[in-house]
Amino acid sequence: MNTPQAAPEKRKSRSLTYELVDQLSADMQNGSLQSGQKLPTEAAIMARFGVSRTVVREAISKLQAAGLVQTRHGIGTFVLAQSESPSFRVNPGQLSTLHDVIALLELRISIETEAAALAAVRRTEANLAVMQEAMAAFSSAIEEGRDAIAADFQFHHEIARATQNNHFADMMNSLGSQSIPRARLETSPAVDATRLAYLRRVHQEHENILNAIAAQDAESARAAMRTHLSNSRDRHKKGASSHH
Repeated sequence: MNTPQAAPEKRKSRSLTYELVDQLSADMQNGSLQSGQKLPTEAAIMARFGVSRTVVREAISKLQAAGLVQTRHGIGTFVLAQSESPSFRVNPGQLSTLHDVIALLELRISIETEAAALAAVRRTEANLAVMQEAMAAFSSAIEEGRDAIAADFQFHHEIARATQNNHFADMMNSLGSQSIPRARLETSPAVDATRLAYLRRVHQEHENILNAIAAQDAESARAAMRTHLSNSRDRHKKGASSHH
């Protein structure tokens, strides 16, 4: 009985998401949301704009992808100063095809492989703790069938921060959570068995990276990150040759 309703419903939620993105962006431009300021809570945004939690979450993830806001795990989402939004920019429109996603993965392999090695040498106990949190968030998201993209991006972002070199974290920030390939190519959020197995493998790869960083083993960290991102690239290449 619900079937005819499903498609328009999805469209409606998508256009509401973009409207909310526009309204929040406008608030940032006209200064009613200042740089460094924390965004209102999800509940407050839901009440103010009369939208669902899903719409709020989707809008915030689009603002993150555009480099306008940054979510700090367990604290909240903050408006980034436009000067903080770095000049290197990947426009969401550039990531619409598999080819683009593979190209971005090549860039990430070169940057993040070195970031993992530096993080292994320089990480603090605090860095390890937040990586562990991001990993736990990823794990519980996949087991509960929720969207794991934010936690996945957070994990990679925390490694960049652990280099103690701001350029790595800025670079990850400018790539945004849209650089996680599933964020762009998802057709349906349904978690089937194959997808769950894939996400569990990603979790295992994250764990290998974290173990090497915790052990301060730069070579192993470099190898584990390269394996992780190369696996993702190869998987997308297979997809490209089979049907795109």
